[in-house]
Amino acid sequence: MFGYYLQLALRSFRNSRMLTGLMVLAIALGIGASMTTLTVFHVLSGDPIPDKSDRLFYVQLDAADMHGFVAGEEPDRNITRMDAETLLREARGTRQAMMSGGFVAVQPDGGRTPFFTDARYTSADFFAMFDAPLAHGRAWGAEDDAARARVAVISGETNRKVFGGGDSTGRTLRINGQDFQVIGVLDAWMPTPRFWDLSLQSFNTLESIFVPLSTAIELKLSRMGSMNCWADSGGDFDALNAPCSWVQYWVELPGAADAAAYRDYLLSYSEQQRAAGRFERPANVRLRDVPSLLDHHQVVPSDVRLQLWLALGFLLVCLVNTVGLLLAKSLRRASEIGVRRALGASRREIFTQFIVEAGAIGVAGGICGLGLALLGLWAVRQNPSSYAKLAQLDTTMLLTTFALSIFASLLAGMLPAWRAMQVTPAIQLKSQ
Repeated sequence: MFGYYLQLALRSFRNSRMLTGLMVLAIALGIGASMTTLTVFHVLSGDPIPDKSDRLFYVQLDAADMHGFVAGEEPDRNITRMDAETLLREARGTRQAMMSGGFVAVQPDGGRTPFFTDARYTSADFFAMFDAPLAHGRAWGAEDDAARARVAVISGETNRKVFGGGDSTGRTLRINGQDFQVIGVLDAWMPTPRFWDLSLQSFNTLESIFVPLSTAIELKLSRMGSMNCWADSGGDFDALNAPCSWVQYWVELPGAADAAAYRDYLLSYSEQQRAAGRFERPANVRLRDVPSLLDHHQVVPSDVRLQLWLALGFLLVCLVNTVGLLLAKSLRRASEIGVRRALGASRREIFTQFIVEAGAIGVAGGICGLGLALLGLWAVRQNPSSYAKLAQLDTTMLLTTFALSIFASLLAGMLPAWRAMQVTPAIQLKSQ
């Protein structure tokens, strides 16, 4: 029967090509606009590390003085070096890492042009904690952190730019006038967003060079990122006792119970520091996993959220227009419906016929809408926004395009189909 209803739909389309074209166009415009913005939202709001995002936690401690204190307010997003080193030394998690962003000058050999690039100063567990894949070599260990070793892990792009690609482990990389030994080269890796430091650009970017934080502090490598000082640091903000928060601290925990225990540990630690006179404020800590942290910082830009709602509203307007066109078309076919009813077609069969017709319009609208969505995403990629290059239609969004188009057209076809099944055959035959 489905094939028969499809034949009736195609015959109806041929008999009213203009009306059918308007309905397909309305669906296509709504789907094209919606899928363009929905794809961008899907890319930006994805889980950057789905296998363990609920086991990675970002630590915040309120170490500031009482100036400007407001009870219960959000503590600074970073912690002090002393607190970070203490938490790292006590190692209450499966893994833990302290880190900060940096900006360094790289001087390649062989007459290649020097360049500046982003760097990440971190402790040894970073790579295992964040599942950073290595194409060559290894990451450094805790003994390298303690020895302030001059070692580096570099991205694949930096490896190609400086050494021409291949296995460059063991070679020397000159950073800010200092020699570092390359011990590892990252494989292709681009978590979206770059969640471990949300004070820097989050999308379509990854640090090119990774070195031990202890080494970076010793060599006074340029730091990049947010910093808050509540007292005079004497110009040495990264000193161990400096009253400045600038270190990001992450901990990996096995489960929810361990997270609750770790939170209690942070509260106890804060109280101890307050009793010792380091902390002035009442204990105020935060421990958020990756999804909670991204939600708290509203990583998805507000303009993307607004565009999504506007596009969905436009789709709704298109559906209302489609309903009107389908109603007009069903009224024109009242005599045809009356004849079918007189020949024995049930109301259910009439309803199914019109729903199949609406679904066929949805498929056609989905195909045209897919083309419009691809065009819209191309236009997004021409923008200078940091996330623009990420606007790509993946398999999930491709399937969503047709699912949304068919669902929308079936929804639009419900009222016209219900009106069509109410046609009284006797009245229609008498009028003929």
